[in-house]
Amino acid sequence: MSRPRARLATFLSAILTPALYAAAADATPARFERFTYDGHSSESISVKEGEYRNPILSGYYPDPSVTRVGDDYYLVNSSFAHYPGLPIFKSKDLVNWTQIGNAIDRPEQLDFNGRRISQAVFAPAISYHEGSFYIVNTCVECKGNFVITARDPAGPWSNPIWLPFEGIDPSIYWEGDKAYIVNNRAPDEPPRYDGHRAIWIQEYDWRAGRMVGPSTQLVNGGVDISKKPVWIEGPHIFRKDGYYYLTAAEGGTSVNHSQVVLRSKALRGPYIAFEGNPILTQRDLDPARPDIIGSAGHAQLVETQKGDWWATFLAVRPYADDYYNIGRETFLLPVEWKNGWPIILPRGQAIPHKLKAPALPRQPKPAVPTSGDFKYIDEFTGQSLSMEWIGIRTPHEPFYKLKDGALVLENGAPIGDLNGVPAFIGRRQQHSNATFSTTLQYVPAVNDDRVGLAAVQSDRSNLFFGLTQIAGMPAVAIYIRDNADADTLIASAPLTTKSPVTLTIRVASGVIGFDYSVNGRTRTLKEGLDARFLSTKKAGGFVGTVVGPYHHMPAQ
Repeated sequence: MSRPRARLATFLSAILTPALYAAAADATPARFERFTYDGHSSESISVKEGEYRNPILSGYYPDPSVTRVGDDYYLVNSSFAHYPGLPIFKSKDLVNWTQIGNAIDRPEQLDFNGRRISQAVFAPAISYHEGSFYIVNTCVECKGNFVITARDPAGPWSNPIWLPFEGIDPSIYWEGDKAYIVNNRAPDEPPRYDGHRAIWIQEYDWRAGRMVGPSTQLVNGGVDISKKPVWIEGPHIFRKDGYYYLTAAEGGTSVNHSQVVLRSKALRGPYIAFEGNPILTQRDLDPARPDIIGSAGHAQLVETQKGDWWATFLAVRPYADDYYNIGRETFLLPVEWKNGWPIILPRGQAIPHKLKAPALPRQPKPAVPTSGDFKYIDEFTGQSLSMEWIGIRTPHEPFYKLKDGALVLENGAPIGDLNGVPAFIGRRQQHSNATFSTTLQYVPAVNDDRVGLAAVQSDRSNLFFGLTQIAGMPAVAIYIRDNADADTLIASAPLTTKSPVTLTIRVASGVIGFDYSVNGRTRTLKEGLDARFLSTKKAGGFVGTVVGPYHHMPAQ
C-alpha cells in the first residue's frame, strides 16, 4: 500500500463531543455496500487524437497552482474546510492527471474546528527547490499564512510553519538560493473603496523558516487604480528575457474574474501593466452563449521542457444564468508571447472546450478519470478509502471503517454543527448531469435517526435523502436546507424493511430526482426538485457540491 493511501486508512473521523452525543453513543453503525457515480457534461464534445478536453480537472478543483520538475508536472488545488485537504496531482503531459496525495492529511497539521466549509485553506501555491517541494497557503479564520514542505510530493507533508504577515494567496518566487513570498495584503494607505487590495513582496529565509528584510508594495489596487479595480490576488512572479513578470487575478472570482500581467526590470519594481490587459477573461462575452465557460482567472503559467508556455486557471460551466453546482474547475490553455507579453486568450474569444494538446509525450488515461464523461463504482473492498473521498472539518476520533466489503459509519455530528465533524464522506459532483447511488442496510432506531446520502454545498445549503424515523415510524425521506439553519421536509414515504435499500440521486442540470429500491422494486420518491439551492450563486462560498454516505442519530 502506498504511503498516501495507508495514511488515508485513518482519515475522516468525527469529534463526538461526549456531553452532546453520549445518548447516541451506542447507535447501530450504518453499513454501505457500494457507491456509484455516472457523470455527463451538458456540452457534447468529441475529442480527436492529439486534442484534449477542457476542463482538465472536472468539478470542484479551484485555484490551481502548477510547477514543473524535470519532465513531471505537479498541481495543487484549494480545498477549504474539507478534509483531507490540498489534493496533489501529477502529470507528464499537462492533460492527464493522477491524484497522488493530499497535503493536509493529519489532524496535527491544521484544525478546522469551527470553520465553515468555505473557510480554511485558500489558494495554495506549489514550488520546488533543492530536493524539496513547498506549498505556501492561507488558512482563513485559522492562523493565517503558512508554509509546508515535503521531499516527496505524495507526502508526508510537514506541519505548518506560520508566517507573520496578513492577507491571502501567497506564492514563492525562487531566484538562485533565495526565496521571496508575494501575496495579497492591505494597501499602504487607507482603502479607497471596497475590494481595494495590494500585492506585496518580502524575502523568505527558507532554511530558518522566517520572513526577513523589508516588505515592498508592488501593485496598489490593480492594473489601473483610477478605475477602482477590486480583489487583486493570486499573484505569481517568474522571470523571462530580462524581465520579472507578475501575473495576478483581478475583478473577483465571479463573472468579472480576469487575469492580468505586469512586468519590471527589477524584482521590487516598479511594475508596468500590459496595455492589452486582461490576458484572460470571459466577462465581455454574451452570457447567453451556448455551452458557456465563465468566471475565468486565477492563472499560473508554466514553461515546458520544450520551451512552450501553458497556463492552468479556474473557470466555471453554468447550466443556466450563472448557476452551477459543481464548483470552480481547472482548465488549461496555451500561452502566446507577443512583443514580450504573455497572452492566455485574446479579448473577445470564448474558452474552447477542446484544442490541440501540448507537445509532450502523451500519457494513458488515469485510472481515476478527471475529465470528460465517466463513471466509477467503489465497492469498499480495500483496506482504506481512495484519496478522492473527503469529509467536513478535521477529524480527531474514528467514525468509519471498511469491513467485509462495506463502509461502516458510526454516529457523528449533524451537518451544520460547526464545532463537530459529521459522519459524512463524499465525492465531488463533477458533471452537471450526474447520478449517485448507494446500497445500504440500516433500521432507524429513533426519531430523526438518519442514514443515507447527503449532498452538501455548505453548512446551510445541503440535502439528505435516505432512511429515517418520523413520528416513531420508519420512512424514506428528503430534507433540504436552503440557506437555512434548519431542515425542511420535502417528501417522505413509509418504509419498513431490514433488507438492503438502494438510494439513487439523479441530477440533470437544474433539477434533481430521487429513487429508492428494495427487493428489486424501484419507486420514485420525488421528481423535479429545483437544484439551484445547491449552486454557488444561491448558497455562496467557494466550493462545489460533495455527495456521499452520511449517518447521524440525535441524542434522545
